[in-house]
Amino acid sequence: MTDIPLATRGRNTRSEELQTRLAEAIVSGRLKPGAPLDEAQIAAEFSVSRTPVREALRQLSSSGLVDIRPHRGAVVAKPDHAQLRDMFAVMGELEGVAAGLCAVKMDRAERAGLEDLHRSMARLVHDGDLDAYSAANITFHVTIYRGSHNSYLAEMASATRRRLAPFRRAQFEGRDRLSRSHHEHDQVVQAIQRGDAERAAAAMRDHIGLSARAWETIVAQGPA
Repeated sequence: MTDIPLATRGRNTRSEELQTRLAEAIVSGRLKPGAPLDEAQIAAEFSVSRTPVREALRQLSSSGLVDIRPHRGAVVAKPDHAQLRDMFAVMGELEGVAAGLCAVKMDRAERAGLEDLHRSMARLVHDGDLDAYSAANITFHVTIYRGSHNSYLAEMASATRRRLAPFRRAQFEGRDRLSRSHHEHDQVVQAIQRGDAERAAAAMRDHIGLSARAWETIVAQGPA
């Protein structure tokens, strides 16, 4: 994780970073199902106000990682694996459509930007920089959404991505997952650059499917 204290960042960034840290602790098993999540204690631990803590817990609740009970506070939830599989399946279809549209709708500048981003991520894979790759990965997929030139599709894909964000981030912890993810991206990028909509869509669906299976493998292995 970055060394910049949470308290020095903007409110949204603090909440997002806090969400990531708590999600990693839950997915890895460091925070067990049923464990209480006290807002005041978390705020003190991360040197932030309770506002970003409350927002982070709300976002984690929408992902199924946290249960927020009226008048009783928040606790770590046990993820519904069937629901997560369904969400990943929908995510694969949404991003597949977006990638296919990119192949026929991206202009020259957008294609060059996607290629440059993809190449820059190769350095992060080489360095094993998980945090930087995770951030760049979000940019990569958002670039695909925008390149579809379909604002409603981009909105739906972004909303689903936010709900799955903790699980997609956690799967990068798996062995060789960074290099495999980058290779899968390469298949998508090459198809887009060739204008092959069918192949771009299939490559993206495969990528999301493999991401889901990588996460399931980590969960099956349990905490180290």
